Amino acid sequence: MKNIVVVFHSGYGHTQRMAQAVAEGAGAELLAIDADGNLPEGGWETLNAADAIIMGSPTYMGSVSWQFKKFADASSKVWFTQGWKDKLFAGFTNSASVNGDKSSTLSYLVTLAMQHSGVWVGQGMMPANTKAAQRNDVNYLGTYIGAMAQSPSDAGAADMLPGDLETARLFGKRVADVAAKFQA
Repeated sequence: MKNIVVVFHSGYGHTQRMAQAVAEGAGAELLAIDADGNLPEGGWETLNAADAIIMGSPTYMGSVSWQFKKFADASSKVWFTQGWKDKLFAGFTNSASVNGDKSSTLSYLVTLAMQHSGVWVGQGMMPANTKAAQRNDVNYLGTYIGAMAQSPSDAGAADMLPGDLETARLFGKRVADVAAKFQA
């Protein structure tokens, strides 16, 4: 089993629920970025030891949260030495709107991974895009680059759709499966 870490920021609990589902699927450790944009004690060491890093952030104003951006900017110390080169990376996000510019957030995460000379793992599942599709189907939002979820602005984290959480869990499993293929 590969060492997989899910590093994430969650403002209202929705992204945390997604992170938990991703971690369940991947057999991964959770590493939360706090409200001030900091990792817990030992967080950088945990990421340095990881074989795969799955990043998660809510989509706010078309990008990652400022807390996640602070973490990303702080990762420039690792970037300078290419300390995460050839690690697997993946990402996920949640927003209140069905579109909500979540693709911009996932593109930001891809760019961050590429700057670290990482290898990106996409969603790897077909979208639910037929006439028979229901909002609670797996990958109903039809993403390929990473996992997406949508939570109405007046809904708590406990109200997240099971289909979005199952999409997140299957995404985590995909990252773990790809990581297993990269074992030497």
